[in-house]
Amino acid sequence: MKKKPLIIILTLIVMSCFFGGSKKSYPTKGIATYYTKESCQREGNSGIWTASGERYNERAFTCAMHDKALFGKYINVVNIANGKSVLVRVNDFGPNRRLFKKGRIIDLSKRAFDTIADLNKGTIEVEIEIQPSHSSLR
Repeated sequence: MKKKPLIIILTLIVMSCFFGGSKKSYPTKGIATYYTKESCQREGNSGIWTASGERYNERAFTCAMHDKALFGKYINVVNIANGKSVLVRVNDFGPNRRLFKKGRIIDLSKRAFDTIADLNKGTIEVEIEIQPSHSSLR
């Protein structure tokens, strides 16, 4: 009787060795752009709600990333050209698969993008760093 829990635990440990940690890491360098309510509507989304269920606010320091597992995480985004950085929270899903494959790794809110680059640039090269936890940033 007492061997069953031990066998189950050992099985879970062995399975985690084979199936855990195999996930590809998120790119740390790539292209960033910004999005607005209007740009979301042009793509067929409401432009009002994010994929996390929050209301979209282009004046907030938020972003969209292609990995939904990053929802709620904080990301430090550095504009490679000028060294300016901004800390944003992931609350949306994007860029779309086609753009992600072409190197776009993050869509910033309008305010976050404007903090590190001129809005007229449209896209910029960035380096991102996923922060370990938001509690250590406050």
